[in-house]
Amino acid sequence: MITVVGTGTGAPLPPGVLTGARLVVGGRRHLEAVRLPEGAERIVLGPLAPALDTIEEYVGTDRPVTVLASGDPGFFGIVRVLAERFGTKTLDVRPGVSSVAAAFARIGLPWDDAVVVSAHGREPRTAVNVCRARPKVAVLTGPGAGPAELGAALRHAFGTPQATSAPAAGARVLVVASALGSARERVEWVTPAEAAARDWGPDVSVVLCLDETRTRVPGAARTVAGGRAEPAGWALDEDEFAHRDSMITKFEVRALALARLGPRLGDLVWDVGAGSGSVAVECARLGAAAVAVEKAADGVARIAANARAHGVYVDVVHGSAPEALAALPDPDAVFVGGGGRELPAVVDACARRARRTVVVAMAALDRVPAARAALTGAGFSCDGVLLQSSRLAPLPGEVTRLAATNPVFLLWGSRIPVSEDGCEDGSTDGSEEGVAQ
Repeated sequence: MITVVGTGTGAPLPPGVLTGARLVVGGRRHLEAVRLPEGAERIVLGPLAPALDTIEEYVGTDRPVTVLASGDPGFFGIVRVLAERFGTKTLDVRPGVSSVAAAFARIGLPWDDAVVVSAHGREPRTAVNVCRARPKVAVLTGPGAGPAELGAALRHAFGTPQATSAPAAGARVLVVASALGSARERVEWVTPAEAAARDWGPDVSVVLCLDETRTRVPGAARTVAGGRAEPAGWALDEDEFAHRDSMITKFEVRALALARLGPRLGDLVWDVGAGSGSVAVECARLGAAAVAVEKAADGVARIAANARAHGVYVDVVHGSAPEALAALPDPDAVFVGGGGRELPAVVDACARRARRTVVVAMAALDRVPAARAALTGAGFSCDGVLLQSSRLAPLPGEVTRLAATNPVFLLWGSRIPVSEDGCEDGSTDGSEEGVAQ
């Protein structure tokens, strides 16, 4: 039997939990905080594989094992790895209070409407994108993905000018919870810029990223946990957006563009030549972090208004592509809805930065070959369609006709994956909540 005990956020170990253990496994600080049974072997966790092999030896000879973990070991923790290796019936899990629950408790906020994301042993970009897209996020941190890195990535988001510290609409505050439950516990409120400027050391337990304008007062009681619900529909009617002279991506085109972009929570999507920002807003409604690039000043204001009207975050950049793209973080997917003569250069710049997909909408047939060449030249596979729809329109006498919309060419390029061995990386990185470092 393997007993997995959550500790480290202030709660003492359950009485007698170590009694009879022949092997005790845990982080150094957990092992130093307890008295081991006489004769018990101990393993200070570093790489997981050797520890799991030793646990297997003990389990195979019916010798009891205790694993000391941080907080709730079933929440982004060691329980997953142990269950995969030894089976759930081998485990006796004694959860403690998770660092996420403890951090929200310290600041007096409920967290059933929070999104929890792990940056431990992973690229921080997913956590950053979730923080850009959601008003209440808890980030489980790790080396190279702590408060400083999150702050550096977020400090210029949401239109905050680089030359000022004035907060923009949607600007975030970071709550850094360190050494929770210990005598060294600290809970600090900082701006992203302040977080980026500090060395936080190894004691950070969790970082909360909050839009205080939306989280200061708890919302209505919830039925489903984990942030806002998925939208009931997409490809919204043009009337759902403010736009100028019908300069908006029509909903039929938007529907296919969204299908090819595949926006989801954790993604970053660029909407280049955004116009009304309808594509950026729709991507944000589906969970992605969205950046809209628009050269017209009135368009910038219109995009911001449309984002507010739909209750989503869109970071609006006033500038012309491709120059305005240089300072932006790399996107997962890009929609190009404008460009004029610069379209080939814009598509090329987007394709060389996009991790997954670029979708290009064009009304002019003459621009299709150059856009296609830019996509294939950047190593993308390319496909496309000509979209032309006819909508029902009323006529006098209570009859209906078909009113044709203007045809639009839609090209999409998908990055061709490069792999040396064709195998997906399935390595295990440890347990951010489950076992102390």
